[in-house]
Amino acid sequence: MTLGCKLNFAESSAIAQQFVKAGFREVSANESADIFVVNTCTVTEHSEKKCRNIIRKIHRRNPSAVIYVTGCYAELKREEIEKIEGVSAVFGQKEKGSILSKSVESIFPACSYGERTRSFLKVQDGCNYFCTYCAIPYARGRSRSVPMDVLLSQARKIASKGVKEIVLTGVNIGDYEGGLLPVLKELDKVEGIERYRISSIEPNLLTDEMIDWISTSKKFQPHFHIPLQSGSDTVLKRMRRRYDTALFRSKIEYIRKKMGDVFFGIDVIAGFPGETEEEFNEELHFIRSIKPAFLHIFPYSKREGTVAYKMEGHLPESVKTQRVKALEELSDELHAEYCNRFKGSVQKVLFEGKVTGNGSLMGGYTGNYIRVERPYNELSIGKIEEVVL
Repeated sequence: MTLGCKLNFAESSAIAQQFVKAGFREVSANESADIFVVNTCTVTEHSEKKCRNIIRKIHRRNPSAVIYVTGCYAELKREEIEKIEGVSAVFGQKEKGSILSKSVESIFPACSYGERTRSFLKVQDGCNYFCTYCAIPYARGRSRSVPMDVLLSQARKIASKGVKEIVLTGVNIGDYEGGLLPVLKELDKVEGIERYRISSIEPNLLTDEMIDWISTSKKFQPHFHIPLQSGSDTVLKRMRRRYDTALFRSKIEYIRKKMGDVFFGIDVIAGFPGETEEEFNEELHFIRSIKPAFLHIFPYSKREGTVAYKMEGHLPESVKTQRVKALEELSDELHAEYCNRFKGSVQKVLFEGKVTGNGSLMGGYTGNYIRVERPYNELSIGKIEEVVL
């Protein structure tokens, strides 16, 4: 059972592969099992609550099963998890004997298998940035990188299974030791992989040289996920982000100049401590001016041990809820506007499988990450086909 980011999905798959090699059989989450592994998330208070609820649900349905808990939440709040009925053992990510790695200095290579169309490939782990709101560096440790030869070997193995698309993932992949661009160039040469996406990259680490090269690649898609967190420069300073809105805007504009109408997804935190109405309005104005295609919105959540936890001016939940709603409405507007620009155009779609809740339809994504659905045809699964939107 996996909660949280794409990196967690890659690591859960790698853990499952270790169990399979040891003679176990993997079953779906809804089936009974002898052993459950819950890979947790700690990015928000809601994430932790969801983890606890899932553990309790598993125990109720499988009272005699062994339940192992790992991941970021397990690293930061071991004692809290150990008190949950049914938990057999808790493995953090940094201590000796961890499911994920033997020490914070080491790195656990991982990629996901099981899907016929897409695989998440872990490039890097940890972070050196220590933004004031974020607990992830405390859970995952300092930045470290998966060696190039390991990445290439994993990519070739993924290709051998017929998978067409790889999503590069990590905590801060732009901080890859020796630079991310050489990795992109080598992965681009792997035969059989037709598409690459970068799951998320900090704007200050997305260099013009990298953008120039990506614009010439036939495999890297016109789709970027870039964390903004706030559209107000004063809030960005309190967050200790390593850029301002001017730099962020310049990256968006340069990518559009080189690559055209790219899909931009951006992360935004609503209701950071001390965020005034004026600062929030600055954020809305800035986002409207750069016109991303989608907003990934988080209400600010207090993370014990972070600088922001002790800041003054924590906002009421009602205010954060109002600001989340305003951002969601803006995201819906921007996403519809982006998709409408491509109506009637011919796009290449990688079809992934049946639409959840409607087996008569199948779904997939264009290179620029527009969701497409059409009547189900099993022969199209895992194939890239031209479609008129």
